[in-house]
Amino acid sequence: MSCEIDIAGLVKRFGGNTVLNGIDLCLKPGERVAVIGPSGTGKSTLLRCLNFLDPPDEGRITIGDLSVDAARAGKADMLALRRRTGFVFQNYALFANKTARDNIMEGLTTVRNWPKPKAEERAREILQQIGLGDRGDSYPSALSGGQQQRVGIGRAMALDAELMLFDEPTSALDPEWVGEVLDLIRRIADGRQTMLIVTHEMQFAREIADRIVFMEGGRIVEQGPPAQIFGNARDERTRAFLRRVG
Repeated sequence: MSCEIDIAGLVKRFGGNTVLNGIDLCLKPGERVAVIGPSGTGKSTLLRCLNFLDPPDEGRITIGDLSVDAARAGKADMLALRRRTGFVFQNYALFANKTARDNIMEGLTTVRNWPKPKAEERAREILQQIGLGDRGDSYPSALSGGQQQRVGIGRAMALDAELMLFDEPTSALDPEWVGEVLDLIRRIADGRQTMLIVTHEMQFAREIADRIVFMEGGRIVEQGPPAQIFGNARDERTRAFLRRVG
């Protein structure tokens, strides 16, 4: 099976600090890949580079038939990548002055240029799917953390993106809300949505991922099926990390 998502030679620098140092990664259609590793090793930056929230300095990003050279990318390339990716932020990133329904509509009207009635119909469908069909008129301040993150996930779902990016989707949640968010991500995964998930929830990564990628120091150190990584990691850096978090 060929790659649907192909990341080649991705480099990102912040000043003199190289945060991503030549990342190569291929995702097959419908594959769920979880990225784990120590804090500050570039995991979230990797996701943000894939839709140019943080423009990479070098490398090539290919999603389906779209291929973008980071060094030459213009605004049209960035917009094209964003149309093919859905991003779920760790801190929800909802517009406080917009209702749950309007937050879900936002990407459809601004990125996809859908007319408002069509976007509103799609947002209502998504609200039902994420279990918030009766909260469309609610503002983020009136929603629990788990509900806000479900709206954030719904906003990404609405785009029907080829790749969904989850940046530690439970890290900002109180423990009581983690389960409902993980359950929603599992339901999306069951539909064979291609996913790249940065997570510190090791049990969740083990359950949901087809493949685990361990990063350290801006590089991919090791990758493989969950049983291999969690049960018989080859690299001592991977084993040491898992002992610390285990």
